[in-house]
Amino acid sequence: MAMLTDDMKTFIKDNLGWIATVSPDGQLDLGPKMSLFVLDDDHLAYHERTGGQHYRNLEAGSPLVIAFANPAEKKGYRFRGNVSLHSDDAIYDQQVLLAEQNGTKIPAVVPVLEITEVDDLSAGAKAGTKIA
Repeated sequence: MAMLTDDMKTFIKDNLGWIATVSPDGQLDLGPKMSLFVLDDDHLAYHERTGGQHYRNLEAGSPLVIAFANPAEKKGYRFRGNVSLHSDDAIYDQQVLLAEQNGTKIPAVVPVLEITEVDDLSAGAKAGTKIA
């Protein structure tokens, strides 16, 4: 398991993240997720509100990859790991409460990525290399 540093947590909070999944027939799907957040020191999560292709891919067992980048800073991170879908437990209930408080759509499910690998996406010689 890889741990998020304070710098990574701040970077995630301040930048738009993108997720990638793959369908059972091998079609890649890439899209931004404005609801991505740090759940704890080794988990990222988001509110899957649309129940669209990413959700169907994850239900079918797709891996989940999450990346954040800031072009002005020429800095970024990519996160890989094990994904679990939460729709009827304490994690889900807490996120439903937050959605209601924030006036956002209630998530259909809350995908949670247990981070096992972090890659450096910063510009330069270390781009794409494993950090943790």
